[in-house]
Amino acid sequence: MARHIPSLNALRAFEAAGRLGRMTLAAIELNVTHSAISRQVQNLEAVLGVPLFEGPKNRLRLTEAGVTLLAGLGTAFDQIDASVRSVADTDEGPLDVSCPGTFTMRWLIPRLYRFQTDYPNIDVRLTASSKPVDFERDGFDVAIRVGDPPWPAGADVIALFPEQIGPVLAAMPATGQVESLHGFPELHTRTRPSAWPDWRARSGRSIAAGPKVDYEHFYFMLEAARAGLGVCAAPWPYVADDIKAHRLVAPFGFIDSGHSYVALRRSRRNRKASLFCDWLQAEAEHFQQSDPAEPGGAL
Repeated sequence: MARHIPSLNALRAFEAAGRLGRMTLAAIELNVTHSAISRQVQNLEAVLGVPLFEGPKNRLRLTEAGVTLLAGLGTAFDQIDASVRSVADTDEGPLDVSCPGTFTMRWLIPRLYRFQTDYPNIDVRLTASSKPVDFERDGFDVAIRVGDPPWPAGADVIALFPEQIGPVLAAMPATGQVESLHGFPELHTRTRPSAWPDWRARSGRSIAAGPKVDYEHFYFMLEAARAGLGVCAAPWPYVADDIKAHRLVAPFGFIDSGHSYVALRRSRRNRKASLFCDWLQAEAEHFQQSDPAEPGGAL
């Protein structure tokens, strides 16, 4: 079925004038003259056979037909803009990145300024999520995840670094208790309930920690450990800065958890996503050169 669409220039002129409320402002936005906007709107009214504006020239208001048309055009132009952006291969504009929340706060954001310095025209928009990625359904360009294969079909997989995990607690004067963790409350998070069992199984250690305390989010649990409320099993990327600053200690160091951090990218690449993933790889390589703390460090 053939579409009966008036001139797109006329529709753009009307949409800008209706949205901004004045033809002068529409002319400025579209970089044309006021008379050009007025002429395009008049031509559109002639094609449609209905008035779109009414009232004196200095106080125009939309007619009922104009209100209806403006609502539809706003949605249509937004969809056109989104479609164009989805295929445009440029070094500027928004880049949508999905990433686990705590990893975003503890590892990505503290380093992101370096990417923004190198690529100021790329607007990195972060969404906190650890859910499986479906690039056909989700609008993300890149997703950072921790786990194991298989990864989503149709995604390019960029390896970042293996995950290492270990018990951490607030820095305090050295005592025998710290070495055994005897009596310290054992902090858990509902978002990763297997952290302690996995660490015990892989390390072969049996510790006599105190009562278990559950937190809803990983970030809350880490803040509780920093505040001296107990000991938690945490990934090295989440606590590296705190250990180096002597806010946290890792009595037993860190061991491989068996998981890996990866960046997943749409198989249909664009330059923004490629630049970001190249930067991520370089940051990950630099991060790996800083080995996890040795057992008993920074008390």
